[in-house]
Amino acid sequence: MKYDLTITLDLSYEDAVPAVRAALKEQGFGVLTEIDVRATMREKLDAEVEPYVILGACNPPLAHRALEIDRTIGLLLPCNVVVRADNGGTLVQALDPNVMTELTGREELRPVAEEAGRRLRAALDSLTSQVTTAG
Repeated sequence: MKYDLTITLDLSYEDAVPAVRAALKEQGFGVLTEIDVRATMREKLDAEVEPYVILGACNPPLAHRALEIDRTIGLLLPCNVVVRADNGGTLVQALDPNVMTELTGREELRPVAEEAGRRLRAALDSLTSQVTTAG
């Protein structure tokens, strides 16, 4: 099962992270959490990984609709978005919200998942068009 929405940006990691935050905000997502994977691996395991951050993005109206259907769905919220350095560019990966429907089997979650997916894809599309027009 494919569970990601992924794009590659011809941007440095340092430039990509704020661009991703802005694109998510345009689609109604706030970033509730941020996990600096690189710093955590270095601190806890003395291991080196590429620059890598997990953004916990949330669209409150969509989260509320999903929670009204299934309180346990909180285990799959917020929408995680990964930004990580990759071969001179940056990968941006979002968890496909359709996983909510597929994993739970709750068809009534489908409209919420589809709207969240449309918004996440729009955010990713805006990033690729910004890079294309800017570059």
